[in-house]
Amino acid sequence: MKEESLVQLAKSLLYKKALVKVDGEFVGAIASIPRNLDNQDLNYNEIFIRDNVPVMIYLLLEGKFEIVKHFLNTCLRLQSDQFQTKGIFPTSFVEIKGKLIADYGQRAIGRVCSVDASLWWVILACIYVNKSGDRTWAATSQVQIGIQHLLNLILHPTFRDAPTLFVPDGAFMIDRALDVWGNPLEIQVLLYGALLSAVGLIQIDLEEKGHINTQSSIDLHNPDLRDPKNALIGQQIYRKSYAIAWLKRLRSYMLKNYWVNSKIVQTIRRRPTEQYGDSVANEYNIQTETIPHWLQEWLGDQGGYLIGNVRTGRPDFRFFTLGNCLGATFDLISSEQQRSLFHLMHQNQSSLFAQMPMRICHPPLQSEDWRKKTGYDRKNLPWCYHNAGHWPCLFWFFAIATLRHTHRQSSADNLMIDRLLQDNYELLVKRLPQQNWAEYFDGPNGVWVGQQARLYQTWTIVGFLLTHHLLKVNPSDSNIMDLPSLKNFASSALPNLEND
Repeated sequence: MKEESLVQLAKSLLYKKALVKVDGEFVGAIASIPRNLDNQDLNYNEIFIRDNVPVMIYLLLEGKFEIVKHFLNTCLRLQSDQFQTKGIFPTSFVEIKGKLIADYGQRAIGRVCSVDASLWWVILACIYVNKSGDRTWAATSQVQIGIQHLLNLILHPTFRDAPTLFVPDGAFMIDRALDVWGNPLEIQVLLYGALLSAVGLIQIDLEEKGHINTQSSIDLHNPDLRDPKNALIGQQIYRKSYAIAWLKRLRSYMLKNYWVNSKIVQTIRRRPTEQYGDSVANEYNIQTETIPHWLQEWLGDQGGYLIGNVRTGRPDFRFFTLGNCLGATFDLISSEQQRSLFHLMHQNQSSLFAQMPMRICHPPLQSEDWRKKTGYDRKNLPWCYHNAGHWPCLFWFFAIATLRHTHRQSSADNLMIDRLLQDNYELLVKRLPQQNWAEYFDGPNGVWVGQQARLYQTWTIVGFLLTHHLLKVNPSDSNIMDLPSLKNFASSALPNLEND
């Protein structure tokens, strides 16, 4: 099939088969296109927030702003107001006989809420406002109250001083037991992006209401703010300032504890253990034996990446593709670190890209680790599903991260990155239609269609459309996921909350 025909086929599948309506208007896409309308299996006929991230990004590039706004508003209607889950957004929803039915984790394996869905909502809201220019929507009370509920959920006292978000197994894209509990990379990077987005959206509303002057300083002494009718404004000012402080701590914490390269690993190996007190070099008591042997060759001399998890005595050095790509896209890591990341991915392309870009994590849990840490999960066998399987829906995240970088930074590595993008795009063009747009692929090289993979998976289809758009239509659109800059917020004059 010629490339242009393939693109038209993918568009037809999205617009004619995957998009569904709520309240008579298109709202989003189902997880996979059913082969038999009379036999819907599992919950693949539902609208997942996570799965609709690429759908909404693509619709924004296509100028379909009303669909995206309807999706965001529908999710907002379903934001939980229950005591234990107040502020979370549903994992998925579906309209049955005119009634919206939402899943807040009560139907998931392990009954775990999808934390990433809530974080993605505010990120998508920010991207929508930036692309559409719809500041009026951002300033509505419904949107602003929804943001306050979300911030109240994720910015609260805990039993740990660390600025990371503690979650159980199954709380994000890796939705089954895979020893990712605790402070997994993907959740921390999404938390960073969500806080940036929330602050940006709050600032829009405050500017619209005249509560920020030209220097972006906050006037807490404005008598209007003492009026009980303006309680929301007071909450916005407080939580915006609190979120900015949290963002600074989170970025510093991530760069200190999650980023590794060959030099840092050498330092970790030589740190003393069993230390106590306020000032210690090895606060998580990492023993040399926990550093895997494969890491030295994996990193090489120039490579660097964000490790999968930080836990006392149990660092997770696995490479998780989505968390690292988003870390670059949201500028959590510096430009120099982004070059190191892309160099590492190029150096290890036989593992991460192979015959179906891209592998979700590397290396897999095997043998006794697989048995103990996954609970004998047959879907997560080594090199399968989320245990180092290959997910074509991830490639567009890599494309947008690298294109953002190469457009901003001139480097000898840019040609290397461009070649990597083009070669793997050709793999998608060749294999995806042959394999019926499968959900995921198994095996060390990603050759086999996943044993339980659904065909005509929507985010596989739309991931291809996004990759084609970014590489062949308009590479400058790689800026669509640009979020507000922490540097701009950090330079703002913040209130003294203790005194005021």
